[in-house]
Amino acid sequence: MKWYDYLAVFVMMYPGVMAIYWTITGVLYFLFWENRAREPEFAYDDDAPMVSVLIPCYNEADNLNSSIPHLLNLEYPNYELIFINDGSKDDTLKIIQSWAKMAEKVVAVDQENGGKASAMNNGLRHARGKYIVGIDGDAILDYYAIDYLIQTMESDPTLGAVTGNPRVRNRSTVLGKPQVAEFSSIIGLIKRSQSIMGTLFTVSGVIMCIRKDIANQIGGWSDNMITDDIDVSWKTQTAGYNIAYEPRALCWVLMPETIRGLYKQRLRWAQGGAEVVMKYFSSVRRLHNFRLWPLYFEYIVTLIWAYSMFGMMFYGFYQLAVNGSISNFNLLEVSSIITLILFMMQFSISLLIDSRYESNLFRYFVSCIWYPYVFWLLNSLTLAHGFPKALFRNKNRKATWVSPDRGVQ
Repeated sequence: MKWYDYLAVFVMMYPGVMAIYWTITGVLYFLFWENRAREPEFAYDDDAPMVSVLIPCYNEADNLNSSIPHLLNLEYPNYELIFINDGSKDDTLKIIQSWAKMAEKVVAVDQENGGKASAMNNGLRHARGKYIVGIDGDAILDYYAIDYLIQTMESDPTLGAVTGNPRVRNRSTVLGKPQVAEFSSIIGLIKRSQSIMGTLFTVSGVIMCIRKDIANQIGGWSDNMITDDIDVSWKTQTAGYNIAYEPRALCWVLMPETIRGLYKQRLRWAQGGAEVVMKYFSSVRRLHNFRLWPLYFEYIVTLIWAYSMFGMMFYGFYQLAVNGSISNFNLLEVSSIITLILFMMQFSISLLIDSRYESNLFRYFVSCIWYPYVFWLLNSLTLAHGFPKALFRNKNRKATWVSPDRGVQ
């Protein structure tokens, strides 16, 4: 085989190999941790620790009146809702102020537009809780979500933060439905896999929990990072604390349902991940942070894979133009068939695990089995695009809020 053949096998087989790795480790996490978790014993205890739920809001007027009633009916007995208006141009401030007058749990905070991290830090200063839970303005928490988050935090003193299980609310379009399966079969499985080491690449910004004293210790959220949630994850872990995934803590969120909106979201994730990888390199390479090395290694290999894929494509087009054919095309066919089989295995097992939290997930199997290919293609595009953006971005500039595509509603 020539160098091109080895490159082609690497490009075609790497997603399949990762599917095997995520599936095996995800199943182990489910069997030995997730499946053995007890129900919270302090759900209605008067001594339940105080929780401050921070909800940064920028132009959320269309969503707040539907999300706030749900947040006021959470089963957890001891919490407050701190809404931070981040310089919205719509009626967001009026809405949260009106709710603050009606509900004792609601606290309204106003500030000039400074970005999500700035809003989270402002909310942190107003928080009275032992624990900080961060969610988005459009998020609808499961009524027991906080119970599960706090149970996980209270049961393990090595934990600095925990992330919940985001579920897609809007699933009526061609791009909406596959993301339901993506969060189960890919994102959820990856978080289970990473949790075996007590580490996560990121606590999801749509539902996360951190101890208030640790948030203050690490300096809160960085307002110059394009993805504050990835950054606070690595801040917490390089400070010596572990992070966990709590799949029982469900949070229903709106996701992009246009190609442009989805690409912009994933590009921001890719750029933010690259910024964090570069920022924490000097800390991660130290021996006491060895538990973070697998996350770092996986990121570097995936970055190499992304650029290799485009290199293979360009060389293939060159061969086609010059020779009229691509060498060892049969090798590409065999590799792609093997990868499809591995995707189907990953898809089946992950949907089976997640079906305990959401019924009828298998109805997405036939219509969404092609989505892992889209996920990896989108991953390669955004990684290749996002890494140079991260490399040359001015880190002294604040990462101000940009309202995302919230899908077809």
